[in-house]
Amino acid sequence: MVRRVAIATDETGWHTRRLLAALRARGIEGRTFDLADARLDTTHAWHGLALPGFGRDLPDAVFVRGIAGGSFEQVTRRLAVLHALRGLGVPVYNDARAIERSVDKSMTTLRLLAAGVPTPPTWALESPQLAQRLVMRESAAGRALVLKPLFGSQGKGLQRVGWVVDDARPEGRHVPLPALDDPASGYGRVAYLQRFVPARTRPGHDWRVLVVGGVARAAMRRIGRHWIHNVAQGARCAAQPLDRGDGPELARLAAAAAQALDLDYAGVDLMPSEGGPLVIEVNGVAAWQGLQRVTAGDIARWLVDDLLDRRCAADDARRRA
Repeated sequence: MVRRVAIATDETGWHTRRLLAALRARGIEGRTFDLADARLDTTHAWHGLALPGFGRDLPDAVFVRGIAGGSFEQVTRRLAVLHALRGLGVPVYNDARAIERSVDKSMTTLRLLAAGVPTPPTWALESPQLAQRLVMRESAAGRALVLKPLFGSQGKGLQRVGWVVDDARPEGRHVPLPALDDPASGYGRVAYLQRFVPARTRPGHDWRVLVVGGVARAAMRRIGRHWIHNVAQGARCAAQPLDRGDGPELARLAAAAAQALDLDYAGVDLMPSEGGPLVIEVNGVAAWQGLQRVTAGDIARWLVDDLLDRRCAADDARRRA
């Protein structure tokens, strides 16, 4: 029986308050902790973990709301805590393996390709010479590419390269690939490039679809002030029905994308194109504050119900079998 749920988060705020309230409504005690503060300590308890707020015990389940950035070693250690919890029989929502698949855009791309989920043409490479050649080739064909940090989120660090057309230069201009070896750039010497999908309306928009337990539950259009449509970059949110218009196809593709990465819940971003919607991002630690503003249901309650009624119940059934 689930009595205590840990919320792994690097910050407390609106999302954690909503999750804690949804847990209380189910009679469950929720406690937050930062994975950076969790310790491996083989002298502390038989399981070798020390989680803030849990003494020598383990929670009955863990909801992963946020993992702080850091060095490769720091992030690896924090994920190792989640791996260990899963190995100890604690349901982790989303678990470390799924988060690793979604946080690495190159792995996401390969999983989506294998599952037949449509995405823009995409390249990931470390050779600056090959990357520059690719950008020149696409530019010569009149196409732009979007350079993205491999581990980025919220629209940070996105740049258009190749043949870029905008209001300042409607005739277009060539934008070369920037240096990838600047530590401050966030690219880590890797060129992850996706063919730019021009907006089909003005202002342009994309879609964010929330998938919970394999089902698309809510969606919104994110209407950008420029070509980047993330809410964190100033986009405006509008409701997107899933039962009419583009909605059924968005729901199908978003659910397929979440399944391809084995995510319990996911924020799936899609772009309109001439051939239909294309999946451009899959977020395994998705925020939903903007979506909640245009959604009638309680998203935190959906997530908590799915964690308890599907994920924890399935784990209980496996242990009894």
